[in-house]
Amino acid sequence: MNQFESRQSQPKLNTDEGWVVQVYGGNRRLLWVLEPSHGWIFLIGCGVGLLLAVIWVNAARYSPPLEPTPPTEPPALQVD
Repeated sequence: MNQFESRQSQPKLNTDEGWVVQVYGGNRRLLWVLEPSHGWIFLIGCGVGLLLAVIWVNAARYSPPLEPTPPTEPPALQVD
């Protein structure tokens, strides 16, 4: 004889999976999903952008200023 359990087993919560944010529209269609990898890529991109900005500012500070080239001949004056 099979033993029948009237109580259903509760699903176990797996906390090792991380998190996912899903945004749905008013018509219950999935608009976009934010996963942990998206967050890490965003933070890495911010870090790389900040590093490039610091390098750019330091390179601009220590580079010689650009001097305009003097004109070879004076411009012609216009007479009305």
